[in-house]
Order: sequence, then structure tokens, then C-alpha cells
Amino acid sequence: MTKHLSIIPVKDFVIFPHMSAYIDIVNETLIKQINNSFKNGEEVFITMLSEYEDESEEDSFCKTGTVSLIKQIIKLSDEKIRVLFEGVSVANLLKTEENSVEVEIIEPDDKNTQKEAVDLSKKTILAAQVRSLKSTFNSFANFFPQLTEEYKKSVIRQKNPYKLFELIAFNIPVEPYYMQNLLEERDIFKKINILYKYIFSELETRMLEMHIHQETIQQLEERQREIFLKTKLEVIKRQISSSAEGNVTYTGYGEDIDIDIENTLNEFEVYRMKIENLPVEQNYKDKLFSQLRDLKRMPINHPDSSTLRTYLDTVFELPWGVFSKNNNNIDKAEKILSKDHYGMDKVKERVLETIAVHLLKPDITGQIICLVGPPGTGKTSIGKSLAKACGREYARVALGGVRDESEIRGHRKTYVASMPGRIMDAVRLAKTSNPLLLLDEIDKLGNDHRGDPAAALLEALDPEQNKAFRDHYIEIPYDLSKVLFVTTANSLDTIPKPLLDRMEVIELRSYTREEKFHIAKEHLLSKQISRNGLKKSDIAVKDDAIYSIIDNYTREAGVRNLERKLASLCRKAAKEIVSSENFPDGKRKKVIINKKNIEDFLGNKKYLPDEISLKNEVGLTNGLAWTAVGGTLLPLEVGVYNGRGNIKITGSLGKVMEESANIAVSYVRSIADKYGIEDNFNRKKDIHIHAPEGATPKDGPSAGVTMVTSLVSALSGIPVRGDVAMTGEITLHGKVLPIGGLREKTMAAYKEKMKTVIIPYGNKGDLYECENVVKENLEFIFAKNISDVLDVALVKNGVK
Repeated sequence: MTKHLSIIPVKDFVIFPHMSAYIDIVNETLIKQINNSFKNGEEVFITMLSEYEDESEEDSFCKTGTVSLIKQIIKLSDEKIRVLFEGVSVANLLKTEENSVEVEIIEPDDKNTQKEAVDLSKKTILAAQVRSLKSTFNSFANFFPQLTEEYKKSVIRQKNPYKLFELIAFNIPVEPYYMQNLLEERDIFKKINILYKYIFSELETRMLEMHIHQETIQQLEERQREIFLKTKLEVIKRQISSSAEGNVTYTGYGEDIDIDIENTLNEFEVYRMKIENLPVEQNYKDKLFSQLRDLKRMPINHPDSSTLRTYLDTVFELPWGVFSKNNNNIDKAEKILSKDHYGMDKVKERVLETIAVHLLKPDITGQIICLVGPPGTGKTSIGKSLAKACGREYARVALGGVRDESEIRGHRKTYVASMPGRIMDAVRLAKTSNPLLLLDEIDKLGNDHRGDPAAALLEALDPEQNKAFRDHYIEIPYDLSKVLFVTTANSLDTIPKPLLDRMEVIELRSYTREEKFHIAKEHLLSKQISRNGLKKSDIAVKDDAIYSIIDNYTREAGVRNLERKLASLCRKAAKEIVSSENFPDGKRKKVIINKKNIEDFLGNKKYLPDEISLKNEVGLTNGLAWTAVGGTLLPLEVGVYNGRGNIKITGSLGKVMEESANIAVSYVRSIADKYGIEDNFNRKKDIHIHAPEGATPKDGPSAGVTMVTSLVSALSGIPVRGDVAMTGEITLHGKVLPIGGLREKTMAAYKEKMKTVIIPYGNKGDLYECENVVKENLEFIFAKNISDVLDVALVKNGVK
């Protein structure tokens, strides 16, 4: 049977019937032909070019080719397409026409053979050929790691000679010349014979290459051993000579004899010794030995050779079974923490507890601390001090912005440029199995299609699981139970609950004014003096200047901006000193900075003090509020006017504060007689409640007692003491409920020169957190109900 088909000549490639393959086409004429044939559902004739000549020359085509179907076309660019062909049948080229060729379809050999009776001798020969081909292929396949075990088994199990031929010929690299011969040959006996000869020839070549490689390696090993022994002999002779002269230096002997054995001995022997000494289970050692055998078989320039070496080196660099000696001296640890950081009593106490427990139970595990607080409060820097106090090595793992699970668990070795995860890499850098790992900014972890890093951390931070933490790259369980994990975060809201449940949370609040002063004076100033090339005798920053920087140039929870301002002072002082050195007397000028001249160095004040009046006024009460940068005094004003009982609330007050205002008005109605207030003021008077600084949003229930006091004062005409500040939530029955942020609020009252502070009775136990200077200079009133507040805050009783 003949057909008229479009011809597709290709270079160095042959496609067989039942075989599918992608071929890239760049010839413009061929691209048009293929598109037309694909559009019309026509077959094409694929034949190999016999030589590297122009495709238009008829003599350059092989006469036997394959009739194929076009299954798919992928456009790679305007001048290049990738086509998926599927072979249908073998055909011979009869003649070439203008845009096509005439071919004769050749009946498949397996159909013709099955119709004829095959005698016993042919069956025996064919069976012997098949068996020889399978045996040779089995040895040949060992040189190709990309051939899977399942594929090898399918070849061995195949009994049909035609399918066996296709299974082997379609999947192994065969030179184009042999492929064309196999296509042209119709007899199955000869087909299998040709394939067998090719595989046998390739197998002999590969075995010869391997033998040459092994002989070369052996010669190199013998040469290296000879060099090592000669070097060692020379060292021994030199030491004997030194001993005879009476100049033996044992340290020198150690240094001389400890030559670089790893570079002198065979590297494979070094790897073998390291694997033997690795403190892991035998099945993991066997896995490493398997990797080492693969490395031995590879040529030096093989692309996988460097990958395997990097993997083995990374495994051996991990501190398997190496532990640093912990500091068990509590007094020494306390001195280190106190020297490095001011305040932070909770964190220091927790570290000392850890050391004490370790003394009583050395094998204690599962210690995970989470430090939560505003930026600049020293969460990261305290990590270094904790490691120093505990006597552990320190390593930091930055987690901010990490969105890929592989950053935590590592990348699998099959990927290009794969590497271990950040946790294992930190352990490797720490060079000990019990370091302090600081997981910084754990609340900034993200997640996307590449996985959830927070979920990957669950195994590392779970004391029941991290005894055998498995990194995807290392693939050998590693014990992280002795690691002291310390995490930092600005907020707990974004940390997943399962992860948060595994950590002990210690809250670092914003620094108070006194804490900032001590940190600046005892730590930051000396640090900046040294960093800017000054001596302590060159500059003097008075205490009032430091207080002025805190109050008038910075407003923050931490001390970062405070440190920047101190650095600015040091730089300007350095400039003055350098200029003064050119004076005729040549003396270095000492720069003195105080509250009076600080504006000459830092410019105009950014934050001016609040206008707080200490006078007794009607309808004006000093409340206390907590902010992210510390406490503040919040005056609350109430105005009463003739009207219809409307209540106006201004000053950017939130929903909770509006509810507190309504509760306050309702409660004042219940005590109106007691303070001489009209019973029907809620119908005849308009009330206006205002909190200054309207641009700043305010919310929270702690202004309840302040609102009641201002309302009673405004409606009764009784003034409120100007030296009293207060905070507390109220109920409709007049009870005063506890509030938060007491430490910051009381510091604000002290700063604004208040004399008396009224706080809820339920906060009496929290007073220990307040600064000593605050407790020494303020009188505290503990209120159970609103009458306790009014008795102190109002100038005169006014009660009937």
C-alpha cells in the first residue's frame, strides 16, 4: 500500500512504530507543513538525514522512515516549535514530489511471523537470543542510574521478543546509525542480534573505562601513601635530631606530627572513618556508606560528584554528640545578666531558674522561652546575654519574612543548590549540640503555596518530637532536645496557637522613664563614646540632659531612638574636639552637655511637656492612660449647660469609652442627692465630655472613675484636686474594677508631679512592679468603690 505524505527530515534521530517523541523544528518550510498536516489530521513521513546536508537534497534522506501522527505542537518562539510525534508504521521512500513524497507501507514483521508456523529450532534460537539480551542489558543498566528499578524488572519479566525489543530500544541511548539499521531490519532475529551486539559493545567499553578509572585511583592512593610515609619519616628524623641536641619541644612535635592527614590520605578512607565514628544508628551509617560507594564510582568531573561531597561534608560538620559545658554558677550568671542589661527582672529570674533546675536534673529538656514586647526593648540583645550567662554557644535564626517550609526543614538533595534548613545550619555554625538558638521575629513568619514554616517549627519546638528532628537535606534524625530555644516577637496575635502553646511567654513591657535613664547612662552612652572614637574624659553628658532627651526628643517603647540621639551627641562632640585640637595651646577640649545647652546639639525640642495644671478645678480630673510608648496623663473635662439632656462626647473616644461615659452618667443619677445634684439633670442639662488631643484615638474602660469624678464635680460645683490622678473601671453599682498597665501609668503620674494616685483595690498586688522611685514619692489610694475615689479627689465633701 502506498501513500502521499509530507516529509519531515530530522538529524541524528529515528522514531519507531508505537514510539512517541518530541522533536524541535526550526525550518520555516517544515513548520508550515507540520501546521497544515496537524490542522487536517494528516500523517507525515519522518526520516533521518543520512549526512549533514541541506534538507532539500533528495539524496540526503534515508530511504526507510516512519509514518507518524502529530499529537501535539508547542510554540517555543516565532521561529521554533516542539512537536510530539507518534510512530505508526515503517515505510520505504518511492519517489519525491514537489511538496510531498510517495511511500510504501511495510507490513509489521510481527504480524507476518505470527501467521507462519515457526519451527522448534527457530524458537530455541530466539529464546537464547532473548536470554542473552536480558543478561547483557542487566549489566549494562547498572551504568545508568536514571533507569529505575521498576523499569529493569519489567525488562527481565518481558517474554514477548517484539515487546522486549521496543522496551529496550526506546529507552536506552543508542547511536543513530544503529537505530536506522534496527528500523530497516524486518527480521526479529536480526533485530535482537543487532541490539545485543550494540549493548555488548557498549558494556565492554564502559567496563574498560571503569577499570582504567580504578587503576588510576589506586595509583594515586599508592602515591599519596608514599608521600605521607616519607613526610612522617622526615618529621621523626627531625625530632630525633632535636632530641639529641637537647632542644625537644613537645608542642612543636605535636604541631609537626599533626600534618594535614585528610589532604594526604585518600579522601574516601577519611569519609569511611568518619562514617564509622558517627554516633547514629547502623541503618543510617549504611545509607551514608551507599552514598560513599556512589561517589567512588563517579568520575571526578561528574556533575553529581560535587553534590555528594557537599552532602557528606555537611553531615560531618554537624556536632554529633558534641556538647559545651554549661555554666552552673548562679551567682556568676546573675552578675553577667545584671552587667549587660538593666531591668528585665522576669527574664533574668527565668534564666536563673533554668540554671538551678539543670543543676538538680542535668538531663532536663523542653525549655522554650518566647520574649514578647515592643520594638527596641532589647529582645534580641538579651539572647546573647542569656547564652553567655548559661555558658552556651549562641546562634541566631532570622525568621522575619520566611514563607517557604524548606527554609526550616531544608531542601531535598535532588534539587539544584539544595541545603539544610536554618535550624540545622545554625547548629552546624554553633559547633555544639546544646547551643542557645534565638529564633528572631517568629511572629513575622508567612505562608504560601510552598508550605507553612510555622507548622514546620512544631516538630523542632516540641520536646516530645525534637529528639529526632529530621531535616529534609540531612535525612538523618538529629537530637535537638538539649537546645535552649529562645524566640522573640512583637505580638502574639500572628503566632499560630499550636506553636504558641509550646512556648513559655515572657512579656517585655515598654521601658519607663527611669529605666531608659539608667540604660542610657550605664550602657548606651559608654557604647557610643567608644564607637565614635572618644574617651570618657572627652565628653560629659549630665543627668538632666539624658532626662531631656527622653522627655523632649524621643517617644518610644524601647531605646533605639534614644541611642541614636546619644550617638548624635557623640558625633557633634567629636567634631568640636577635632576643631579644638588646632588651637595654639593644643589641649583637647572637653565637651559638657546639660539641659541648658542640649538644644545647641540636637536642635529644637520635638515633644513639649503637656500643659498640666495642678490647680483645683471644677469638672477637670487627671486620668491615667497606657500607650504603646508608655503611660501618659489624660485630663478629662466635663461641661454642663442648660438644655434637654443631650450627651456629647468628643476627643476621638472609642466605643468602650463611650459606654463608660453612659455608665458614669447613669451612676451619677443614683448618687445625685448625696452631692447636692438636681434629680432631673439628665432632662434639663446638656453634658459635654471631652478628652484633649483629639487627633489621638483613645479607648478602654479604665477612664470610668475619671468620668464619674468629673461629672460629679461639674454638676455639684465641687472642685477636683489638681494633684490627684486616677484610673479604674466602674460598674453601674459603683464598684471599681482592676485595670492594666499600672507600671506605666504610675510612672506618668510621677513624671507630671502628682502627689496622690487612686488605683483599684484589685491592683494592689501589681504595685510591686512599679519603680521604687515612684512608690517612694507617691501616695497610693486603693479604691473598692466610687465613694472611695470621690472622698479623696473632691476638695470638700459636699455630702448632705
